[in-house]
Amino acid sequence: MKKNITSLFAVLLALVAFNSYAMEFKTKKVADHVYAYIGPLTDRTPENLGLNNNIGFIDTADGWVLVDSGAGDVAAKKLESLAKKIKDQPIVAVINLGSQDHRWLGNDYFSKHGAKIYAYKGTVKTQTAMFNQLVDHLVTKVPAAKGVKMKTADVVLEKTSNNMTIGGVEMQLNFYGDAHFPGDSALWLPKQKVLFTGDMVYLDRMLGVHPWSNTITWNEAYKAMRKLPAEHIVPGHGNVSDWKQADAETGNYLNKLINKLSPAAEDFAGVDSAVADNKDWPEFSHLKHYDSWHKQNLNRTYLRLESSM
Repeated sequence: MKKNITSLFAVLLALVAFNSYAMEFKTKKVADHVYAYIGPLTDRTPENLGLNNNIGFIDTADGWVLVDSGAGDVAAKKLESLAKKIKDQPIVAVINLGSQDHRWLGNDYFSKHGAKIYAYKGTVKTQTAMFNQLVDHLVTKVPAAKGVKMKTADVVLEKTSNNMTIGGVEMQLNFYGDAHFPGDSALWLPKQKVLFTGDMVYLDRMLGVHPWSNTITWNEAYKAMRKLPAEHIVPGHGNVSDWKQADAETGNYLNKLINKLSPAAEDFAGVDSAVADNKDWPEFSHLKHYDSWHKQNLNRTYLRLESSM
């Protein structure tokens, strides 16, 4: 009997400890009828369900429009519950801004529950090509995502600028150039002056350059997107802010990568030399993950530039 009581006490302690570290999921109002879930700046974990990115919620006359769909069914269900807490209405559409796991692997769940999926054609192409790789990586971080099925857009948008109206809300899905992933796009709400940038903008944390990222076109895409008169920037990661912070933490960083590493690549200085000469950029050192990402970003950007010479 005493042994059973001791075991029960241990279980209760474990539950208390788990709850004390449990992830709190909540949304914030961005503008009238526009909300966002702001993910943590950490990596994907079982606790955050892979939702370490930002997701948009647009309240329309027809129901909710989600900006991205989360990392699989479990994450999608959490997003659905967040939407219903704001307003109990159906999710009628999902707009994918990118191809990273937590931007679209919830598509299948929402599609089965009646939502229509929208995405730019370049996004769909990357999603299709990288699906298995993305799922394998996600499941190592979030085992509950196992079994996710591929579902790409019902409406594939062909133009680089696509005007559409859903439930009376005017929107514009724009492609400016390949960025964090090929086919990354942004959603502009002209009346609300809200811009969902997807992974074209990182705030409060260091952006990441992957082998498939194209820093050259990303830099140009940012400059083109920057012309929008947005008053509310909802980045791919980090808190909702404005162009001033976006410039300081993403735009200026991308521009510096190109301006500093292009001459080195033109001279074939070598990747080790280029990284060593640029390893300390103090104006960006406050960003979370700077220490683990900055040198890697230098490395991959230099190699991309050198290969384009």
